[in-house]
Amino acid sequence: MAHARKPDPEARIKLVRDGFTMPEADYALIAVLKHRLHDAKREAKKSELLRAGLQALALLDAPSLAAALDRLQPVKTGRPRKA
Repeated sequence: MAHARKPDPEARIKLVRDGFTMPEADYALIAVLKHRLHDAKREAKKSELLRAGLQALALLDAPSLAAALDRLQPVKTGRPRKA
């Protein structure tokens, strides 16, 4: 039986960690999309859904991308105040 080769450390994808804020309705949409995937026998993490959304947006031409952004509810930038 052949031994599995260890992946080349140089070939690893660099990951970036970030935080952001979104309206509750958009956050709830993540659960809706996860449920839809469950029906298709496919699970996904939040980060996978966000990455897939970015890939879908990247396929749009500039006017369509601008229109998608115009449909978003504006949010105040920055961290919410602690209660």
